[in-house]
Amino acid sequence: MPRRSKGARLQLKAARRNKRGKITHQATWIIRDNGRDVGTGCAADEIATAEEKLRDYISSKHTPKRRVQHIDDIAIADVLSIYLDAQLDKLRGRFNVDCEGDDTIPDIRKFKKRIERLNEWWGAKMLGEVNGEACRSYTKKRRKKGGARRDLEDLRAAIGHHAAEGYHREIVKVSLPEKGQPRDKWLTRSDAAKLIWTCWRYREMQKGSRRPMDDLKVPTSKRPLRHLARFILLGIYSGTRAGAIAAASPIPAIGRSYVDLERGRYYRLKQGSAKTNKRQPTVPIPLRLLAHLRRWHRIAPEAKHFVEYNGRPVTSVKMAFKSAVRLAGLGSGISPHTLRHTAATWLMQRGADPWQAAGYLGMSLEVLLNTYGHHHPDYLSDAVEKIAKRDPAGERKAHVSGAVSGAVIPIRRNGA
Repeated sequence: MPRRSKGARLQLKAARRNKRGKITHQATWIIRDNGRDVGTGCAADEIATAEEKLRDYISSKHTPKRRVQHIDDIAIADVLSIYLDAQLDKLRGRFNVDCEGDDTIPDIRKFKKRIERLNEWWGAKMLGEVNGEACRSYTKKRRKKGGARRDLEDLRAAIGHHAAEGYHREIVKVSLPEKGQPRDKWLTRSDAAKLIWTCWRYREMQKGSRRPMDDLKVPTSKRPLRHLARFILLGIYSGTRAGAIAAASPIPAIGRSYVDLERGRYYRLKQGSAKTNKRQPTVPIPLRLLAHLRRWHRIAPEAKHFVEYNGRPVTSVKMAFKSAVRLAGLGSGISPHTLRHTAATWLMQRGADPWQAAGYLGMSLEVLLNTYGHHHPDYLSDAVEKIAKRDPAGERKAHVSGAVSGAVIPIRRNGA
């Protein structure tokens, strides 16, 4: 069986020497592609230029065909490439970055990684080979059902985009693994307070000595987790997703989620962004949170975002949040999205009207009730009360459940 091609890649070609050991040719980067060597003209220390040459080589080598074909003649690599170009244009516009800086945005970086992972397994296959068996094989290879489902959702979207552009006419269905159980991990008030105080009080630890054998670390004056305290307060009291929290700003501008401190309104959808399935409605701000926001703005009126690190807006808090959870000793399974779960749980525990709670959180009523409804104090209360309630006095008729349409049929007495 022939070995699978590794694809085009960079390789450092060693320097060449003559019989005397003198270097005659310096080490250079070359592109290796299925046994073929392509020179880049880049020295060993010109890795960035060599990578750019590799990108140009791959782009020139493969340009997807954009015309109507039968699905048995369409490579999935083409489908993914067309979808990647279209989505990157949208994402770059949403985050206001160019192609050189898009890898600094976690959402773009993760999307590229998913497409790359799909291309490694599906790229050499034809569109007509997409079926349930192939999808199940991919899920088995991916091992994680949740990750496989997310990848296959991208594949389904890519195929849908290809069809919408008119490049194929046949129906291609992607079989997704079943959804996992919804997460119900949430923080108690004491857990939330412990996490906030941990972020606020923590000081960076550094070695107190330059001696290599001295591993003793001492606290410094740096507070690397304080920005998380603000992030957590915003997440718990607004139930907002992490991206909108990071973009929250007292100054309206394209690419920011505007917080109107005078009227107490949180415009969670970033200005200039189109609405998506991730609902981000405008909501009133709770008075306790509004007091914090106004105080933060008074302390630093020049700050463009409420959550900043070293004077710059944050793009992701996952690693810092993980460290804070570990330092607070709260166990595993807690992520920034847990703050949204906490907000929904607290609303239900306090007996909030489900319809208003769903509107405040930006989720459907069905999702709210299915995932968090059991926390509500009135959850199935009427059924619990009625199941053990005695019949009213004077009602003596005995009943048995009938087999016809679930009817309740009375028993006739005394031959009546």
